[in-house]
Amino acid sequence: MAAAAATRAARRLLVASRSASEGAAREATRRSFIHPAAVVHPDAVIGQGVSIGPFCTVGASARIGDACQLQAGSHVMGDTELGERCVVLTGAILGSDIPGQTIIGENNVIGHHAVVGVKCQDLKYKSGDECFLQIGNNNEIREYCSIHRSSKSCDCTVIGDNNLIMGSCHIAHDCRIGSNNIFANNTLFAGHVVVEIAQDVPRYMMVAGDRAELRGLNLEGLKRNGFSDQEVRMLRKAYQKVFMPAIDSQSSFDDRLAELGLS
Repeated sequence: MAAAAATRAARRLLVASRSASEGAAREATRRSFIHPAAVVHPDAVIGQGVSIGPFCTVGASARIGDACQLQAGSHVMGDTELGERCVVLTGAILGSDIPGQTIIGENNVIGHHAVVGVKCQDLKYKSGDECFLQIGNNNEIREYCSIHRSSKSCDCTVIGDNNLIMGSCHIAHDCRIGSNNIFANNTLFAGHVVVEIAQDVPRYMMVAGDRAELRGLNLEGLKRNGFSDQEVRMLRKAYQKVFMPAIDSQSSFDDRLAELGLS
């Protein structure tokens, strides 16, 4: 009896110890860490589980979402909102102490020394005018990119979701960038550029030019997504039949689709 009681007491002690450890871990996760060498304005809003490294600055109007990471020497200025689980790498600057606002969504990575949400370079911009930038979720903005706010209070620079913006790209004032784009290094967009395709692109295809025209199968994309060699050959034949008919062919586009059972 005594042994059984001792065993039950030991189990209760073990459960209590585990609960206390888990509670401490959850509390540690909720707590934010601000390095002593960081300068964070007391009016800034800091979420739970935020990590702010040395030599960072966070301005009075900044709002940092839960679980964000600001690495050493990064800066959040002006009326800037950073969504949850964003990572700001060393040297990056978000926002600016000018009228207007920068809003950045969740799960974004801002690369080393990127400059996001600063004043535009449009000579028509008037000092004191409000200007805006809005960025969606799950974007990767790589090192040395620059993304500017709008040039007027009635406009907004907009970037959608799930974009990869490679190193040293520039997106100027009032651009409107959609979602799921990949911009290679040093891609430059002047003001008021809209990135979209006016008509749907057939699946598995590549387009190029202005206006966009078909340029064949996206072979690399097919391989990355597990298409077999036989499946690629079948798609190539279908592409040639539908989009590359013989010069003397009298069949319509719908007729060629019907032959493949796609109408």
